Amino acid sequence: MAFANIATKISDKEDILVLTETNQPFSLIVWNDEVNTFEWVIETLIDVCGHTEEQAEQCALFIHTKGKYAVKYGEYDTLKPMCDAITERGIGATIEELATGK
Repeated sequence: MAFANIATKISDKEDILVLTETNQPFSLIVWNDEVNTFEWVIETLIDVCGHTEEQAEQCALFIHTKGKYAVKYGEYDTLKPMCDAITERGIGATIEELATGK
């Protein structure tokens, strides 16, 4: 009986992963630079992307250490205004299409 539940849970997770990939084919990438402060990047992610303070702080740390980080996933038309708002604040940002694995 326990094995049947495990198999069902694994199957449910696979379904969720597939759904996520199809519904969010783009990522909003924020790039590291030597100009903007952590505080400014954090404030921008909160204001523009709707992140919580904790989410924004974690993203800023990843941006700093990795050079870039995908701060948001979604449809192009949703991410484009966010990307524009971030770049208008002097922070480098781009939108990248996710690999579909097909």
